[in-house]
Amino acid sequence: MKQIVIVGGVAAGMSAAARLRRLDEHARIVVLERDRYVSYANCGLPYHIGGVIPDREALLVATPEHLRATLNLDVRTEHEVVAVDRATRRVQVRDLARGVSYDEPYDVLVLAQGAGPLRPPVPGIDHPRVFTLRNIPDMDAIIAVLNARARTAVVIGGSYIGVEVAEALRARGLAVHMVELQEQVMPLLDGEMAATLRAHMEHHGVTLHLGTAAAAIHDRGGPVAVELRGGELIDADLVVLAAGVRPVAALAQAMGLELGPRGGIAVDAHMRTSDPGIYAAGDMVEVTDTVTGEPALVALAGPANRQGRIVADHICGRDTAYTSTQGSAIVKIFDMTAGMTGATERTLRRLGRAFRKVYLHPSGHAGYYPGSASMHLKLLFAPEDGRVLGAQIVGADGVDKRLDVLATAIRAGMTVFDLERLELTYAPPYSSAKDPVNMAGFIAANLLRGDLELWYAEEYAQQPQRTSFIDVRDPDEYANWHLPGAFNIPLSELRGRLDEVRRMAADGPVRLYCMVGFRSYLAHRILRQHGLADVASLAGGARTFMSYDDHAATAAAAPGIPSVAAAEADMVAQAMLDAE
Repeated sequence: MKQIVIVGGVAAGMSAAARLRRLDEHARIVVLERDRYVSYANCGLPYHIGGVIPDREALLVATPEHLRATLNLDVRTEHEVVAVDRATRRVQVRDLARGVSYDEPYDVLVLAQGAGPLRPPVPGIDHPRVFTLRNIPDMDAIIAVLNARARTAVVIGGSYIGVEVAEALRARGLAVHMVELQEQVMPLLDGEMAATLRAHMEHHGVTLHLGTAAAAIHDRGGPVAVELRGGELIDADLVVLAAGVRPVAALAQAMGLELGPRGGIAVDAHMRTSDPGIYAAGDMVEVTDTVTGEPALVALAGPANRQGRIVADHICGRDTAYTSTQGSAIVKIFDMTAGMTGATERTLRRLGRAFRKVYLHPSGHAGYYPGSASMHLKLLFAPEDGRVLGAQIVGADGVDKRLDVLATAIRAGMTVFDLERLELTYAPPYSSAKDPVNMAGFIAANLLRGDLELWYAEEYAQQPQRTSFIDVRDPDEYANWHLPGAFNIPLSELRGRLDEVRRMAADGPVRLYCMVGFRSYLAHRILRQHGLADVASLAGGARTFMSYDDHAATAAAAPGIPSVAAAEADMVAQAMLDAE
């Protein structure tokens, strides 16, 4: 009888164990988990802290007893593997509850230990009021402090876990400070896509300290004071570290297994390590990035579960392979949703990869149906063939379904021309006749076909000195906010003022803009068909322009991020109605 020992009993480990049993009724499957719990919903931990999931037991997907009864798995909690003898195929196990050690033989070994939280080398980081959030005991410890009438918290790290914890703590009524080394929240997003999230978190009472880090944590006789690099002190009843994770690779390294360039375990397409009798899966392994082909560390539950399944398949003789990870992820931040799939602009620039991009601000569903809200969608694609390279969306309505479609498009190698042709479900409560994904395809395809020329917010300061900026919005919108020196020629007047625009074009380039890019696109088409060549429309309009930090104060008249003008919203809605 083959004995398979699995080290780690959460996402990848339990996925492998369950699949193994479904494929092989006769194998002996032993799962060794260091913690007290297996197969729990670790992604749900912040939501129990915040009270959205009131029942703690709802997070415990399965117990060792249940797994033995249903799948005949030998699951041992509080059992830590401390060493592996590859020559004799034996693991040395420490029973933490009883304080004894023993050896367990294996025919096949599966490593699924996941990733551990980063603990920066900061004085005081080991204070008992400094917590991480990776498992049930972490969650219980945080809740115990909250129940002892904690009033102030500091969250170190502003990515996925950090923003979820910040929201949970605000739901518990705490004053929350977030410290993030980068100049933005959600650092995995491109900067302009995170601007709205910053304002939204501040609106919900989170005090943001961006572009800085904790320099020390000082004891205050129970509570602590977090000292920032600039010397500022923040008094807090607890601190939650959410500064990222790294693969738990110490055991693999001690065994002499090959590691990848980023410090994760190197595996082949079947999740085998450099020892063919040992597999690894989940957050501890290095994967190939779907878009860039580069090695990557991606700590996500979906890939971990799929990798565990592939491990089981290959152990049982099936030729299943894991190809790549594209990093599709999403997060709820109070009333907003943010997510991404594929490559970011920052990544593509770092690698020197050619790309084009478009921005748009479509509604989550038909604008005339109640409850709709616009989203900020960024699409990246290859200039030579339009292949979709990445997408990011921030909004409040329908973000998840569009990201999932775009994630599928990337996985399938689809192009922006394919996005134009997608037939997606439509009814006014759910979408528009032209879905946001279709609209992204239309704009991108127009760009590649030469029907549209775009200029971008980051190019504003580099425009030639004799550039004429034309604001094609209505006069009241222009009076409320416009680019310095811009001329106001409303779209409805453009055809009657062509001679005026021709005089501008004789002096230099013409750069059009409106609120979200729709009216300036129409103006672009008018001018191009009247013979003007050096004309371009601002990608994403004023809303994207104002998402760039260095443009936040670039305005004449009222400051701030302008909302979608009623005139433009009405025009877009009418275009959707015409399409029906």
